Formats: sequence, structure tokens, C-alpha cells
Amino acid sequence: MLEFLAGTGLAAAAGLNAYVPLLALGLGGRFLDFVQLPGGWTWLENEWVLGILGVLLVIEFVADKIPAVDTVNDWIQTLVRPASGGIVFGGGALTETAAVSDPAAFFESNAWVPVVTGILIALGVHVVKAMLRPVLNAATFGMAAPVMSFAEDFSAVGLSLLALLVPILVVLALAGLVVGVVLLFRRARRRKRAGAGVESYASAGSSRTSNT
Repeated sequence: MLEFLAGTGLAAAAGLNAYVPLLALGLGGRFLDFVQLPGGWTWLENEWVLGILGVLLVIEFVADKIPAVDTVNDWIQTLVRPASGGIVFGGGALTETAAVSDPAAFFESNAWVPVVTGILIALGVHVVKAMLRPVLNAATFGMAAPVMSFAEDFSAVGLSLLALLVPILVVLALAGLVVGVVLLFRRARRRKRAGAGVESYASAGSSRTSNT
């Protein structure tokens, strides 16, 4: 159960930021004795892999905080984040996935199940993020982009750490994330309606002035 929660937390974090949970898992496997990666996932501990992930994280960190660029980045990440989710769920759930190097054994042993599960979790989170960001940008004239990006980065880091250190708390963290998303959607819709009302009032005023 704890392994499943760990994988779920890491996959959800991947939906927000593909590289944070990959780095967390790789660094944890390299430096923490209690994080034992399955045989097919030990490449995450490689210093070159960790370095590349660090560079990609910096690029993602900057791009995701620029209005309009963040939307393009979300489109690009549509494949990357789910892939990351599959990798970290498989590693975080500590499944016997050494058969990854042997495709036939991989499918016969059902080792693909946690990978697909992680892909679906990360994809779901990513889709919500990609839908929410343009709405918030439009409602705040782009000012929400850096704020939301920092919040997402913080959430990704928090989920990754909880998944590795206290997996049982992942449930509470995900519940809080869902509540936060719902509140943001409602707030964005209220702002959009208020803006539409102001524009309608201004248009009506201009029409009356021209008629007189």
C-alpha cells in the first residue's frame, strides 16, 4: 500500500513538473539508504543522468513562468510528463522491473502495469494543469503565470518528498491539491464573468451616448 502511495505521489508530481520527481528518485536512490531502486531503474542514479535532468529542470523552471510561453511549454510537455510519471511510479512503487531490458519478459510479468498507471496519473494532472493555466492567464492578464508556476513547483517538490519520506501523507496532499484546483477554477470563472459584465456595461453606455 505504501509503495502504491509513493508511486502515486511521484506520478502526480510528474504531471506538474516532469523533472522534479525524476531528480528526487535518482538522488534518493544515490544518497539515501532506504530508497532502493529496482534493477531497471538504477540508471536514474547515474551522475550524467542527474546532471541532464538538472539542466532540463532549469529550462522548465524559466519557461513555465512566462505568459504564453508556459502554454507552449505545456503542449511540449504533453509527452514528457506522462513518460516521467510512468518511470517514477514504476521506481517509486518498488516493483520488480529488472525485466525492462527484456521487452517480452516485461509484458509477461505484468511489470508494465505500474508504468501505465503512472502514465495515466501524470497525464490526468498534466491535462488539468494545461487547461487551468490559460484560463488563469486570461483572467489575470498573464500575472498568474509566475505565481501558479511557483505553486506547481512547490507542490511537485512537496509531493516527491512526501512520496519518498512519508507516503501515507500523499493522500492528504492530493486531496488538498484537488481542493485548490477547484477553488482556482471557480475564482477564474468569477473573474471572467465580472470582466464580461464590465465590458457589456461599457458597451451599453457607449451605445446610449452615441444615440443621444
